[in-house]
Amino acid sequence: MKYIKTLHEGENISAVYLCKNKTVATTKNGKTYYSVTLQDKTATIDGKIWELSNAIAHFEKSDFIYIDAFVTSYNDNLQLNIKRVRVADEGEYDPADYMKVSERNNSEMYAELLKMVDTVKEEHLRALLQEFFVNDKEFIHKFKSHSAAKAIHHSFVGGLMQHSLSVAGICDYLAGSFPIINRDLLVTAALLHDVGKVDEISDFPTNDYTDDGQLMGHIVMGAFMVKERADAIEGFPPVLKSELVHCILAHHGELEYGSPKKPSIIEAVALSMADNTDAKLESFTEILEGTKEKGDWLGFNKLFDSNLRKS
Repeated sequence: MKYIKTLHEGENISAVYLCKNKTVATTKNGKTYYSVTLQDKTATIDGKIWELSNAIAHFEKSDFIYIDAFVTSYNDNLQLNIKRVRVADEGEYDPADYMKVSERNNSEMYAELLKMVDTVKEEHLRALLQEFFVNDKEFIHKFKSHSAAKAIHHSFVGGLMQHSLSVAGICDYLAGSFPIINRDLLVTAALLHDVGKVDEISDFPTNDYTDDGQLMGHIVMGAFMVKERADAIEGFPPVLKSELVHCILAHHGELEYGSPKKPSIIEAVALSMADNTDAKLESFTEILEGTKEKGDWLGFNKLFDSNLRKS
């Protein structure tokens, strides 16, 4: 297996990669070519197929493809000039080599999550968490294996659970530092804030938005899921339920970031800050780990709206 992260400019390679995206484009001279994004568990890389000859067999997005290519550089990023393509045969690849996986152990993260659930003292909130993370085996399987995003941050197997645990840990710290915060409400909201992503984003290796994900988004989908299950718990306090759903609806903090509501209670403010902190720091971590730059400065990054530098 020739992993993308080990490629160097000037190499000729023959390898199998997952076709993450395929676009048919046209040059200024009117010549048709393919622009593709290829992926393995270490990284993604852009590729171009300039000559659409008999050496280029038919393939589609989400296919595993066997390629012959030359590694070039464009705008200081590696790129593949692909000469030959065919859909890879079964046995020529192991799907596990193409799915980025959390560096944390999945079973250990799940055990940590269950311990966090047990710290919630309010009986209705704890029962709700148990309904999701103890009783619903199908949901648990999806939650443990899902990513937290199509791209940007935690876009790997186990990323959703890793992100949710990290946000819950930050929220636990904030609740300990500000006694006015309802810790049980905040920790419950943290563990549940992204549950809608199990239906918003498809399973690996596709890891793309579903139709419902495009039409509604994980915030609204998650709020529906939480309210529906809370409604089924006898005696769930109505105000507490509304506060929990509000935290989920407001966890992106701003309307322009996709939240249907801006935070109105202190727990919602704390959750949105914790979510943003973990997402941004994980994004920066992934940028640092993925860079091939030899110098300290990494160039302008749109997410951070800044020129980034190694420290």
